[in-house]
Amino acid sequence: MKKWLALFLVLVTIFSASVTFAETNGSTEITQTQPAGNPPALPDGQAPGGAAPGGTAPGGAPGGQSSAPTAYSAAYSYAEDTTLSAGNYDSTGTDENAILVTAGTTTIDGATVTRASADSTGGDSSSFYGVGAAVLVTGGTAKITNSTVTTDAAGGAGVFAYGDGVAYVSDTTITTSKDTSGGIHVAGGGTLYAKDLTVTTSGGSAAAIRSDRGSGTMVVDGGAYTSNGTGSPAIYCTADITANNATLTANGSEALCLEGLNTVRLFDSNLTGNMPDLEQNDNTWTVILYQSMSGDSAVGEGKFEMVGGTLTSQNGGLFYTTNTESEFILSGVTISAAADSEYFLRCTGNSNQRGWGTSGANGAVCKFTAINQHMTGNVIWDTISTLNLYATEGSQLTGAVLDDETNAGSGGTGACTLYVDADSSWVVTSNSTLTTLNCAGQVTDADGNAVSIIGTDGTVYVQGTSQYTVTVSQYSANCDTSDAGVTSNWSDYAVEM
Repeated sequence: MKKWLALFLVLVTIFSASVTFAETNGSTEITQTQPAGNPPALPDGQAPGGAAPGGTAPGGAPGGQSSAPTAYSAAYSYAEDTTLSAGNYDSTGTDENAILVTAGTTTIDGATVTRASADSTGGDSSSFYGVGAAVLVTGGTAKITNSTVTTDAAGGAGVFAYGDGVAYVSDTTITTSKDTSGGIHVAGGGTLYAKDLTVTTSGGSAAAIRSDRGSGTMVVDGGAYTSNGTGSPAIYCTADITANNATLTANGSEALCLEGLNTVRLFDSNLTGNMPDLEQNDNTWTVILYQSMSGDSAVGEGKFEMVGGTLTSQNGGLFYTTNTESEFILSGVTISAAADSEYFLRCTGNSNQRGWGTSGANGAVCKFTAINQHMTGNVIWDTISTLNLYATEGSQLTGAVLDDETNAGSGGTGACTLYVDADSSWVVTSNSTLTTLNCAGQVTDADGNAVSIIGTDGTVYVQGTSQYTVTVSQYSANCDTSDAGVTSNWSDYAVEM
């Protein structure tokens, strides 16, 4: 029997794609299926695991792991339909869950769930798989209402949906205090629906709305989500995340971080960031779409969409994209930039100390669509990047378009094209350089003077009276915006709770 058990464990180690574990003391019988295409472990020394790029706290603390756990330890485990009314559900064990749902539907109403452990390690096992979360759903469904969830343990996420697990959480307060302790969290394909929550996190790498390796789906309707730690955005996205009428605040980090082939949609929400200036970064931002190459997210186009609501930056620039394909769509958002804002949009390579791509070849390919949108600040691009910026339906850009080759190396063939439709305008604030300007609208300075538009070959396309000049390789007084982005509708994602 021991020989067969040893052979079984060897096979688990080699073939971790799908394994089944027997019930043991303090754990529960579960069947774990590794999501298809799960990336390999990271090279030694590379920061893994859901630390936002603005922060210093790593995702993989000591004790982390890059393969799914063979079993979860839990104070309370449920594998069939169960109703929990009120009551206290406490967990103090090392790296255990307070409540673990593996099958069936567990309904939790009016409960107090508390997770506290000074010995827990957090790290990748918590970030990727939910080890140590207060409530973890790996299969079946958890429905949580009118409850309080509190954690004081490394890796102690509030509510975590992993794999086939689905969580519905409403009218609940979630508070976490340690590192790698997101408020609501999905990974490995999990699904979580949230309504009218109050979520507060205080640790590093502890986004209020958090996702990690293996992706997942989150839909958030209403509520307040606040993160206080460094490297802890209001939203850290390696998943498909939609939020409506939510207040999203990061007091010690960028407001939102989206990595790789994933999407965030915000409808009538208020998003605030306050990222500190850190030596490891070559600039400071509020919303970033990037690819870290850590393996946490598939390579591909990230998409950020914001319709209505407000965006407030308390430090640094606004929108930054690097080492990825990306799309931004803004429609009618009220934007408040920091007093020392470095830019409205930066689409360039990077020299980040953590190594996002290959230096001199880590630019971005970006489409940015503004719909009835006021934009104030410079647009910065380089020749290892490609930027197509659309100003449509009454939009106005107030700022300069600047070619900054600091991180471009040599031999770049990128381009910057600005489209200004007949209802929109560009108020130029200093001499600007871009590749192509297609403008059916107005290009003036702040005093209303026409700005000269001059070709790189000396052709005068527009002779203006302003002190500023726009230099282009190509110019057209026509503007085709048929490739501009279009907005989504909240009704397409709303879920009946």
